Amino acid sequence: MAAKEAAPRVELTVRGVILGVLITFVFTAANVFLGLKVALTFATSIPAAVISMALLRAFRNASIYENNIVQTVASAAGAMASVVFVLPGLVIVGAWTGFPFWMTFGLCALGGVLGVMYTIPLRRALVTESDLPYPEGVAAAQVLKVGSGEHGDTPEAEADSRKGLITITVGALAGAAYALATAAQLFSAEVSRYVRTPNGGATGLGAQASLALFGAGHLMGVAVGAAMMVGLIVAWGFAAPILTAMSPADAATSVSDWAQGVWSHQVRFIGAGAIGVAAIWTLAKLAKPLVTGVAGAMAAERRRRAGQGASLARTEQDIPIGVMTLISLACLAPIAVIIAVFLSGGPLAGLVVPLTIAAVLYIAVAGFAVAAVCGYMAGLIGSSNSPVSGMAILSVLGAALIVAAIGLPVLKAGDAKPLVAFALLVTSVLISVAISANDNLQDLKTGQLVDATPWRQQVALVIGVIAGSLVIPVILNLLNKAYGFAGAPVHGISGTPLAAPQATLISTIATGVIGGNLNWGLIGVGGLVGAALVAVDELLRRSGRYSLPPLGAALAIYLPSSVTVPVIIGAFAGWIFDRRADKGRSPEATKRLGVLLVSGYIVGDSLLNVAHAALIVATGKGAPLALVPADFAPATPLAIAVYALVAAGLYLWVARQAKRA
Repeated sequence: MAAKEAAPRVELTVRGVILGVLITFVFTAANVFLGLKVALTFATSIPAAVISMALLRAFRNASIYENNIVQTVASAAGAMASVVFVLPGLVIVGAWTGFPFWMTFGLCALGGVLGVMYTIPLRRALVTESDLPYPEGVAAAQVLKVGSGEHGDTPEAEADSRKGLITITVGALAGAAYALATAAQLFSAEVSRYVRTPNGGATGLGAQASLALFGAGHLMGVAVGAAMMVGLIVAWGFAAPILTAMSPADAATSVSDWAQGVWSHQVRFIGAGAIGVAAIWTLAKLAKPLVTGVAGAMAAERRRRAGQGASLARTEQDIPIGVMTLISLACLAPIAVIIAVFLSGGPLAGLVVPLTIAAVLYIAVAGFAVAAVCGYMAGLIGSSNSPVSGMAILSVLGAALIVAAIGLPVLKAGDAKPLVAFALLVTSVLISVAISANDNLQDLKTGQLVDATPWRQQVALVIGVIAGSLVIPVILNLLNKAYGFAGAPVHGISGTPLAAPQATLISTIATGVIGGNLNWGLIGVGGLVGAALVAVDELLRRSGRYSLPPLGAALAIYLPSSVTVPVIIGAFAGWIFDRRADKGRSPEATKRLGVLLVSGYIVGDSLLNVAHAALIVATGKGAPLALVPADFAPATPLAIAVYALVAAGLYLWVARQAKRA
């Protein structure tokens, strides 16, 4: 054992960084599409770890630490795709017609690096000295330990790694094949039913036939799935019937258009208010751990300056807080330049100095707050479920109020769109900070569990953020040309714009705040709903057995039911799968392969749709893969039957794989 400990530690390597960056391009593209389509992204650390372990086995000196660096780079990069929750708003409001590469890259990369820096003093409080579960971080660590042969380079470890790669590949092929059949119009893309209610209103449900959403539900877990079911009941069992009855439709409007219109313009603002209250509650609960984390980082810096840096345990060696401060300031300077360039030449050119100063100060202060909230929630329910959207809503409210206070007196009765666009620009930086912190602490938990060196992992996080930011403008421009975004002045070639639900919501909020016509009443109702959800969650947690994540319920109020229904199905299906696994011979191995299978669904579905977007652009056709007419009668029953058979059949296959020696 002594000789093994004395061997050089293979951790932050050039080949590991290159491999992480290559994986980045795949997962970032997948997450961009998924985020624009359904306002959800997935954590990429586990599939990245599996791919890394399979490929690095070709090198004799590969280690668990190097595999951890690969998954850290890929995970940080894939997480940056969540900037699509805000950035397309600039196209939706007409400020941009596309996504200028250097400006888009700069907003994402600088905000992301700032998020990495902000998580450094948070690591002790929220990772090392915290009992937060970090579900995805723990799962990634388990995958690394087994697949990297932590207990020796044994045939069993090699077999586990091989099984994992096969499972995620099968899942990806299944997800891509199902999406291909949908693109060919053999399967219906969505199954829905809307009806009139006894009170004179309307309601209904829809469900996208997407294995990616099913997989996202499995990863989220049954607690979030149950919370989303509560939100679905609030939205479509109460809010939609009541508000549609109060807003009668004309005879020419279909029931589905009526219900969807009321949801879009009224119900989802209740969800926005609920998200805001839940996020504020979370921030209040973080005050004590924040103080503890900063104090710990300052104490470590004093020891270094006193010449006692060598006495710090390797697992406590972060990037020094002095360096962190310098890098943070270095990020804020070019952010100020981007903001000034955005403002110059337009109607706000005379306000470049006050708006730039206000925006940079807001980003610096609010950025740390959103980093702390998202980091905490990632530890509580996982980075895939963390309230990035809620942070975006709070951020855009603050940005819009600041911008309105400075700009409206100057514009007076003029067009307020430049102010809206500026608020969205500022919010896009803050969302980059939030999503970076959201993912980073999950990765740092994985690092803690596999005995990684924090500062090396933090360097890898910076590399991943930059790599992911390079991909985002390219994919966004491709999807904009192929599809466009709902609500934008111009749509893409296909004529079926991506919903971009988060970006649309946040743009609407910014427009309402600055224009003075935001429906604060509905947001207030949502705030009361959010307070009730928080109270219920706290009562359930005191019981020690249950929880009802309020942000999960709030998300289901303002996301389309077509998104939430398959997620809920996936969450409960995953719960049943895990319970059956507990009764089997290899419960942990079965569950781990189940996670890899559904991660494959998400990757395959998303990548097929990115390729489909490229084909739409290349051919100029809205449905280039269509084999049958859009009204193909068997499409709906085929979609339902195959969906159920694939999900059930592959679960059974995974269970058998886990039992094999």
